[in-house]
Amino acid sequence: MSGRILALDVGDRRIGIALSDETQLIATPHSVYTRVGWGPDVKHIQRLFTENNAVLVVCGLPKNMDGSEGFQAEKVKSFAQQLIKAGLPLEFQDERLSTVSAHQALIEGGMQRDERKGTVDKVAAAVILQTYLDAHRQ
Repeated sequence: MSGRILALDVGDRRIGIALSDETQLIATPHSVYTRVGWGPDVKHIQRLFTENNAVLVVCGLPKNMDGSEGFQAEKVKSFAQQLIKAGLPLEFQDERLSTVSAHQALIEGGMQRDERKGTVDKVAAAVILQTYLDAHRQ
């Protein structure tokens, strides 16, 4: 399967979004979407999926450090079910430590704390997507 992959870091207030290149080698941060409600949120993701000729949505699944799934994972799965109902092909990727890695990268890049707040979600989505791409490289 070739084509772009759209990745999501789903939070309660924001969704970080990243895209792969056509060859599925490199993940790039795309944007941060401020959530409005399930209907508009799903429509926004559908629009991005179509506009970018994506072939798959990879949704970060927040697991506890012991690998178990908690309350936040259930919320993400519920949102993902809405995307699936809307006809989007979707897979999950363990997102443990993706936000920590994103913060670390931004700090190392010299970004100030107030600047990181608006950027970290899309960088976390790129971390999730790059992990997925690396794991599924043929």
